[in-house]
Amino acid sequence: MAQFDLPLEQLRAYRYPYPEPSDFDEFWAGTLRDTGPLNPVFRPYDGELRTVDAFDVTFGGYGGDPIKGWLLLPGNRTGPVPTVVEYLGYGSGRGIPLESLAYASAGFGHFVMDTRGQGSSWRAGDTGDPSATGPAVPGYLTRGITDPRDHYLRRLYVDAIRAVDAAKAHPDVDGSRIAVTGRSQGGALSLVTAGLRDDVAGAIPHVPFLSAFRRGTAITDREPYAEIVRWCSIHRTKHETAFATLDYFDATAFAARASCRGSFSVALMDGVCPPSTVYAAYNAYGGEKDITVWPYNNHEGGGPQDQLRTIHVLRQLFG
Repeated sequence: MAQFDLPLEQLRAYRYPYPEPSDFDEFWAGTLRDTGPLNPVFRPYDGELRTVDAFDVTFGGYGGDPIKGWLLLPGNRTGPVPTVVEYLGYGSGRGIPLESLAYASAGFGHFVMDTRGQGSSWRAGDTGDPSATGPAVPGYLTRGITDPRDHYLRRLYVDAIRAVDAAKAHPDVDGSRIAVTGRSQGGALSLVTAGLRDDVAGAIPHVPFLSAFRRGTAITDREPYAEIVRWCSIHRTKHETAFATLDYFDATAFAARASCRGSFSVALMDGVCPPSTVYAAYNAYGGEKDITVWPYNNHEGGGPQDQLRTIHVLRQLFG
């Protein structure tokens, strides 16, 4: 795919023009008050590894629903370690520990949150979504799209916020040194967490999704934004209701509330998360920030270079 979005100099100045809901903060404060018990459980897991200790994690997410995860710790640790909480891309699940060795091998704790209801598109997951309701296009973005209190992302975002609490509950995790990261959907979840918590040291989102919904659906026909377009094409008279719901889950609004360091990446040929939607979140970001631009890449972004960049940022944050 060629570069199809705004020129880079315009991207650097792009601001998402749509206002956030007037009760955005009230909505999220109320949501976070209504969560159920955390009850984190860590079970040692034999993943045939010798340099990394793995734990099969279960914790209470939205409404106390059981959410799975992995906690991976360096085997040579001598005390609590700084830890990165990672959120996964759309359709992905936590997989097995063998697929997530980089950060623990680099000396950090690594908490991998499973994604409720997903985990069957390109990596396996183990967490259901018992609260799914309403008619929806296949996928997740239109589940509950007529009411923000019922939308799928409300549940997922609470899971992401509580994953930090679950990670901090393990005695070998240094709870004063936590960062969040993720790619695509996972990048958006890192922005959500940084925007709603004041105890994370940094957010490292790669090619983040779920930002500037109205812009994304207008300029790309790629999945997953196409889910929203299809729903609106069938429910012709309800498109404004749909976008009014999505406004409560726009990563741009959460980015504006973040105060920790933000280290982004963007791919200028990305047809899944168009560059202007990434820059909408980046330009709104409230903390110290930097962005790495991959001019000739699609949604894979920097690939392993983004992972290496994450390690560099973690070293800067934690030494």
